[in-house]
Amino acid sequence: MKIGMLTSGGDCQGLNAALRGVAKTLYHELGDKARLYGIRDGYRGLIEGDYHEMNPRDFSDILTVGGTILGTSRQPFKQMQKTAEDSEETRLQKMLKTIKEAEFDCLVILGGNGTHKTANLLSQNGVNVVTLPKTIDNDLWGTEVTFGFQSAIDIATTVIDSIHSTAFSHSRVFIVEVMGHKAGWLTLYAGIASGADIIVIPEIPYSAKAIAKAIERREKSGKRFSILAVAEGAISRQEAAMSKKEFKAARENMPYPSISYRLADELKELTGHEIRVTIPGHYQRGGAPCPADRLLTTRLGVAAANLIREGRFGNMVAVQSNRIVPVPLSEVAGKLKTVPPDSDIVQAARDLGLSMGDE
Repeated sequence: MKIGMLTSGGDCQGLNAALRGVAKTLYHELGDKARLYGIRDGYRGLIEGDYHEMNPRDFSDILTVGGTILGTSRQPFKQMQKTAEDSEETRLQKMLKTIKEAEFDCLVILGGNGTHKTANLLSQNGVNVVTLPKTIDNDLWGTEVTFGFQSAIDIATTVIDSIHSTAFSHSRVFIVEVMGHKAGWLTLYAGIASGADIIVIPEIPYSAKAIAKAIERREKSGKRFSILAVAEGAISRQEAAMSKKEFKAARENMPYPSISYRLADELKELTGHEIRVTIPGHYQRGGAPCPADRLLTTRLGVAAANLIREGRFGNMVAVQSNRIVPVPLSEVAGKLKTVPPDSDIVQAARDLGLSMGDE
């Protein structure tokens, strides 16, 4: 079998470990019958025919290596059926042409939401595809957890842990901005795990006045500091009531580098306190995968390889009830898994006395 492999979208911990899991299983089960090809820089490589044959040595000693040995890029789904630069063919047509010329029997694709939409498009056009769920945001439909998520939790938690001593020493209010544009899983988990006092996620629009009151309550109870875990995609109640067009215009005209700096100014005016902002940024998705992600990616890789051997294409390998199961791409593509505001973990945070920024 000739199998093309690619990693698409933002990088995260565990991509190499997942590639290793697929490759080692296929080499073990199929031996010389398995011919693996690395497609460089995600769908760009598939569009431009940029791929190379790999061998077992290429997958050695990469279990703990961050990033992706294949490289990655972002290729928006909405561009896939538009004409490519300097060509009369669409990007989809160019990808299908590469697959035909390379004689790939199937593709193994690792990625998040946008990646899976394109993977499903390829599947609908007759390409044999198996995918693995990658994103630190944990917002991919059909799986309880994505790889990269636990590693990012560890990093974000460590950052907030470290802020505690400084916040206590200087009796200050700190905002730690955590990654997550549309889903607050990472902020919620890291916030609870690190003992943050206030957690602000996109799914629960915040009120600056409510947050200020939460800070004041802590002060009255004798607390010297407050720490806010704020998702980069957090929105205010006023913004939640806007149309998409109004919201886009408001954010484009926002005179702050990120939502955390705007919130800091709002809280400074309401409380009179100086507010410090810390943004770990891409640090959250860099470095070696944690042991939990190494185990998860290995299990997912083995499952993906077995689907290939069995000819069960058009599926994503997913985690459901701690079991690795196939989920049809048609059920995954285009769907976002967000935090239910009434979920048990949100309620647990409230029961602990944490503020979710809305009351």
